[in-house]
Amino acid sequence: MKALEQILRTTAIFGLALLLASTVFAGEVMNYGEQLTVEKATPIHKILADPDGYLGKTVRIEGGVLDVCPMKGCWIEVGDGEESIKVKVEDDVIVFPADAKGRIVAAQGTVEAVVMERDEYIEYLAHLAEEKGETFDAESAALGDGPFRIIRIKGTGAEIRDQAS
Repeated sequence: MKALEQILRTTAIFGLALLLASTVFAGEVMNYGEQLTVEKATPIHKILADPDGYLGKTVRIEGGVLDVCPMKGCWIEVGDGEESIKVKVEDDVIVFPADAKGRIVAAQGTVEAVVMERDEYIEYLAHLAEEKGETFDAESAALGDGPFRIIRIKGTGAEIRDQAS
């Protein structure tokens, strides 16, 4: 009987240790790039509603990671429930993991506008499709003549965590 009690006690202690460890690691925050210094997040929809008012300004955004660059991890698409914006980082300086998709992120960087002519924009769209293993048909895309303007954040740092924390 004593051996059975010892086994049950050891099993209970081991189970409790696993539960505590999983609770600690579930809330783990992974840091990428520089430490975030902007305290208050700017809603993405506000940036996109008045991009010229934010150009060149350092902002912090928060939201869900909707997508991650599958080739180099050099960008994430962040959504706040109303809008989404791409956070582009310098290749090989910050690398976002593919499993960041579906997690929560706080990201910081400078709002920028990338202006492209039609042929550059088509090349950009083809590149995005290639990264995802998709095909892009420029002929069937109703793009207009351009110029095309993409608002994004030139990222300097991010904190990614699980949704549960």
